[in-house]
Amino acid sequence: MKTLTLIIKQHWFDKIMSGEKTIEYREVTPNNCKKLIEIDDEGFIIEPDASVKDEEGMQKPAIPKKYDAIRFYVGYNKDRDSALVEVKDVDCYAIKDEDGNFIFEGDPKGTDFWVYTMVKYYLGKIIEKKHNHRAVSPNG
Repeated sequence: MKTLTLIIKQHWFDKIMSGEKTIEYREVTPNNCKKLIEIDDEGFIIEPDASVKDEEGMQKPAIPKKYDAIRFYVGYNKDRDSALVEVKDVDCYAIKDEDGNFIFEGDPKGTDFWVYTMVKYYLGKIIEKKHNHRAVSPNG
């Protein structure tokens, strides 16, 4: 099983466990892009085919990496809650400002250009939950 590991706050963990939070968002940054989106051997983002469009008909900015599940950890303490949660689907989109303009850095006509991108994970069933390192079934 291909698993992504993410650190979250207790508040969000509790909402995922209750089923209230069913989508996890992560902004793609230079520090995490290798684990969130497809990149080539030289470290550049692999762009999707031009036919892959978002809801507004714009080409998607990147190809998100596919994971079977996400292992959520609450904070960094040794004795912390965690859960393994199924990923039903994944998508990504370019982030826009309040005026609807794409947020980016660099020269759009150059090679050093970064479009701010968000990856969206659609969460499924809770496969496993650990509270203080004791495995607990999702129903109990």
